[in-house]
Parts: sequence; structure tokens; C-alpha cells
Amino acid sequence: MPHGRRGRLGAAGVAAALALCLGTGIVRPAVAEAASTDRATLAAWWAPVNFQDVDTTGETALGGKSDYITSYDYDGDLNGRNNWENTSQFPLAAHVYYSVVQTPSFTYLLYTYFHPRDWSDGVLDNYQEDLSEHENDSEGALVVVANDGSTYGKLEAAITVAHSNFYSWVPDGSDFTSGQESVDGTLPLKSDPHGDGHGRPFITQQPNTHAAWAEGYLSRERSEYASGDGVVYYPGSTAEVPDSANDRDVQYTLTDIFASNGMWANRGLTSLFATTNNFAGDDSGNPYGAKCGAGGVLGPANGTCDTDAANPPWAWDDGDDLPGRGYLATDPAELVWDYFDWSGKPSSPDVAYTWDQYNGITS
Repeated sequence: MPHGRRGRLGAAGVAAALALCLGTGIVRPAVAEAASTDRATLAAWWAPVNFQDVDTTGETALGGKSDYITSYDYDGDLNGRNNWENTSQFPLAAHVYYSVVQTPSFTYLLYTYFHPRDWSDGVLDNYQEDLSEHENDSEGALVVVANDGSTYGKLEAAITVAHSNFYSWVPDGSDFTSGQESVDGTLPLKSDPHGDGHGRPFITQQPNTHAAWAEGYLSRERSEYASGDGVVYYPGSTAEVPDSANDRDVQYTLTDIFASNGMWANRGLTSLFATTNNFAGDDSGNPYGAKCGAGGVLGPANGTCDTDAANPPWAWDDGDDLPGRGYLATDPAELVWDYFDWSGKPSSPDVAYTWDQYNGITS
């Protein structure tokens, strides 16, 4: 499932492929492959740098391991109900899921960060943290790129997911401004040591509940990045495991949500999804240590462990905005049109999608 950056099919290659196919009357496969390569390359180019703050407090933390990002099948199976237990038993190699939706004007790149645990140390010391726990956790970020004719387009905005709230950000040089939702701040860019050094969106995730923000927005995460502990994840060619709770160079690989036998294909698999909109997660005991619910403020006997609580990206929802449930993934053009204003913005959302696999559009 995971893969690194794929090479672009140049103009000469496209022409040659078309010429070969025209002789047999088969044109579509060559065109579709070229487009697929371009989308994967865009996803790799704009993949964020992610500072994951880490909490090492208490048995549930596993010395910080409970905050590492990984895949939902890190333990070798497609059973979402044993991910809490197995966190201590398997290495948490870094994977990030992505999907691409396109219109003629924009490319919408969605990145999903998965953790086996959403957990608590019983102390409310960070914004949007809570004292409940649940098996599996899924947060993320939408990166908005204008198709301006350049090789990789122009980065215009990002929206991050913090549970049931979305937060919007614009980088320096963007002409995006507040729309129906207020822009929450500046999206910083950070280069990485594993590519050509171009600026990537720089985001952060809180420990415990893994809400996502633009790096530097929260004072605690800004302080932790500067002088505390945490893991800095960079896109790369290898799915690495952090050496410690303060590892500042860990590579992750990208996994297409629509890969064969991948997340979208398995949305009806009841061992992984309780419903098509909820990862399967239970409140069973843990033979290897603290069970789900033990880390809350009420302790092991009375702690709260919510079941089937994590949503895949096509079910993410901001409870008080206008766009519908899942639009961040499935209908991003309408959501972005509502969230932002920009020069040349059309009078209604441009939903003439040329590529949207969530809705079966693969022209």
C-alpha cells in the first residue's frame, strides 16, 4: 500500500503512449495513467511537515508512543478493535493517508493522520483536550492548490481538523481571505531535508487527542517545538519509527486512500468499520496494560471509553459551518468556496470536478 514519490510522465512520453495506443484504437488507459501520476506527484510535493507533540505521562502514554502516527493496520491485521491493545506490541511506522480531488481551477489534497489511541492523562492542560478516551483516532488537513499552469500549482490555503471543528489558514503570498468562516491565522512553510528544500505546509498536532493546527498557532505547541519534546514527521521514501519521544527527523510515506484493498475499499469491512462512517473501536480489556478509559480523570474504574468514535475523512464534520458532513474530503470545492474569498471567486461553487473518486468521477 505505501509508496514514495512517483516520477512524472513527460510530454514526450505522453505523446509516444498516445501514438502507440492510437494504432490499436485504445487511448484512455495512457491518458488515465498520466493523470494518476501527476496527482500522486502533487500529493507528495505538498505533503505537510507535521510536528506531533508528545505526552509521556502515565501508563497509557507508553512513554510517548501513544502519540505516534501510523497506519490502521500497523499490527498486521484489519481489526480496528485490537488497535488500542496492540499499540505497545508493534512498531508504529509512520504512514499518512491522502486523497486528491480536482477541478480545472484547483487541486484539493487531503492528508489523514491516524493514531491507534485517543487518550487522556487525566489533566486538562491543552486547548480542546478532553478527559474521555477512545480506540483509534483520525484527524487531518486539507491543502488547497491553485492550478495556475506551473508544475506544482500555487499553495493558497489549508484547513485543519480538530475533532468536530475545522480551522483555516493562508500562507504569505496567498490572496485568500476570510469568507463565511474567519481565517484563523498564517500557514507557515517549512523545508525538509529529504527533498529539494521547497516550502511545505507546517502543521502541528496536540498530544493525547491529536487535534491539528497550523504550527505556531497554539502557544504550548510553539513552546514544545522550540524547547520541549515531540516528533517532527517529514514526507519521504521510508516509513520510519521514531527513536524516542523527541525525534526531530522521522520520515513518513504516503498511502492513497483509494489504493487497492485500502481505506475506501474496506469501508464496508465490519472488523475495521463499525459503520461506513465510523472506525470500529471497543472498550474491552487490555492484557498489556491500561485499558481504554483508564487514563481519564475518573481513573480505571470509572473512566470513559467511547466506542466506534473515530471517523474516516469522508465523515469529518464541523458542527457549526454550512457545508455538509464529509465535504472536506468529498466536496471540497463547495467547502472552500464557503470558507474563503479570493480574487476571481465565482458567484457559486465550481463543482465541475474532473477527479473525485469519492463520488466516482475519474474522467
